[in-house]
Order: sequence, then C-alpha cells, then structure tokens
Amino acid sequence: MKLANPLLYPVSVLAGAVVLVAGVRLANLPSWVVLPMAAAVATGGAMAQKNSEPVPILENPALDQELTSARLQATNLAAKANSLRQEASRLLTEATQMDLLVMVQSACDRAVELPAKIDQLTRRMHGADSLLAVEDLQQQLSEVTTRIPASSGVARDQLNRLADSLRHNIQLARQGEDARQAQVLSLSTLILDSAGVLQGMQNQIRTANLTDASQAEELRSLSNEFSLFQEHIGLMVSK
Repeated sequence: MKLANPLLYPVSVLAGAVVLVAGVRLANLPSWVVLPMAAAVATGGAMAQKNSEPVPILENPALDQELTSARLQATNLAAKANSLRQEASRLLTEATQMDLLVMVQSACDRAVELPAKIDQLTRRMHGADSLLAVEDLQQQLSEVTTRIPASSGVARDQLNRLADSLRHNIQLARQGEDARQAQVLSLSTLILDSAGVLQGMQNQIRTANLTDASQAEELRSLSNEFSLFQEHIGLMVSK
C-alpha cells in the first residue's frame, strides 16, 4: 500500500483521536502506550483511503486527451456499426444475400469491440514509465509490412501510411522520447478512415440494388476493406 499523510485525510485523524481519547480516559492506559496506537490507526486509515482513490488515467495530459478523443471516436464508430448491423439484418433478407449479410455483420461486430480495446490500450499506457518499447513498435512494423504486398486500394495506402507512422514512432523511441502520443494519433487516423468505409457500406446497403451481382460485389468489397481496417487497428492496440 502507498504511504499517506494522515493530515490530508480528516476521517483518519478523527479515528486516531477517538482511539487516543478512549485509551487514556476510558481504558486508563498510559499515554506512551496509546499514542503509538492512535498514530497507527490514523496512518493506516490514511493509507487505506489513499489506495481507494481512483488513479489518474495518465500523468501526461496531452496523451490523456488523445486517448479520450480516440475512445470517443471508437464509441461513435461502434454505435454506427451496431446500427448498420441491424439495418443490414432488415434489408438483406434474400437467400442469395445471406453470405453478404454474414460478412457485413462480422465486420460490424469487430468494430463494436473497439472501445474495449481502446480501454485496454489506455491501461497499458498508464503511468509516466509506460513508454513504448522499440521492440514492440518494430514487431508492429514487421506485421504491417508483411501485409502490404497482399493488400490493394485504400487498404494498401493505409498500410503504407501506418508503416511510415510506425517508423517515425520508432525513431522517437530510439531518441528516448515518448512515442505514445504519436501512436495514438496514428490510431485515431485509422479509426476515422474506417468510419469513412463504414459510411460507404451504409450508403451501399441503402441505395444499391443488391440483387445485382456487381453492386452486391461492391458491398462485399467494402465489407472486406472495413474488416482489414479493424485488423490494422488491432495491430496498433496490441503490444
């Protein structure tokens, strides 16, 4: 438990005073016996109160603000994904559309999990000493660069930008600087980009003739792209 100054916790001081008065006046104990007991009660109570206080999320206000912003973006994305999931269930009812429905629902389910992932990231980044390790960033960069050759279109462009961000963060970490804020900014960019893809999926579901094979394929492509973005976000929030 953390040491605490009893003077900062009036309730603990009061408890120590009660022990002192009760010991001297009621139990007739000598003061040299009661004083250490009262001090121990006051100090112990202060320590218990201090340890029950909520710990600040981060000691870096700028990083705290970026994480709060990312959490809000993730929450908004999750809400929109959940809404799209329900809308897809209402509109994709043909037997030939079931595989498309499952694909859209699966992509949306991954987005709904995003706020919890941001919370896990926040806990890992707790404290001034929780700086990003070069090895962790290099592992993320290795996974990103491995995925680039197999990707295309917007997803490939995003992976290239993500790789550039990771290289920058690695340079910061090697220089002994805090790369956490830059990492969270990169994460926020990914969330915003994936929100754009989600909007495209919603527009397609609402306006396209999904009985037409080519238009259904466009929605399938957007769903795949959205799932890839969620994978990229997963890379950013992993150790």
